[in-house]
Amino acid sequence: MADCLFCRLAAGEIPATVVREDELTVAFRDVNPQAPTHVLVIPRAHHADVGALAAADPDALVAVHRAAAAVATAEGVAGTGWRLVFNTGPDAGQSVPHVHGHVLGGRQIGWPPG
Repeated sequence: MADCLFCRLAAGEIPATVVREDELTVAFRDVNPQAPTHVLVIPRAHHADVGALAAADPDALVAVHRAAAAVATAEGVAGTGWRLVFNTGPDAGQSVPHVHGHVLGGRQIGWPPG
């Protein structure tokens, strides 16, 4: 999708601090971190939200989860605990209409996160 911020980021058109990437996913640091580790994991293919991704491409959803676990391990938070959060829709705080999971860790995280 030509006008999607995260599609352009995945294509390398917009700079980001990428921490992991493979053929299906890209993981990069959040520009407004809410925890010491705050990395976004996105599928390269455009899907508006996690429900749309699950319906259209369950294998890509699994790839996002695997990438999130790999990020948690690489960031050193797998042993102490981490959270994977998908905001779906504006009322939930989704500000970019391209599915993205937030990998949060590095401190005790209460609810709501932040």
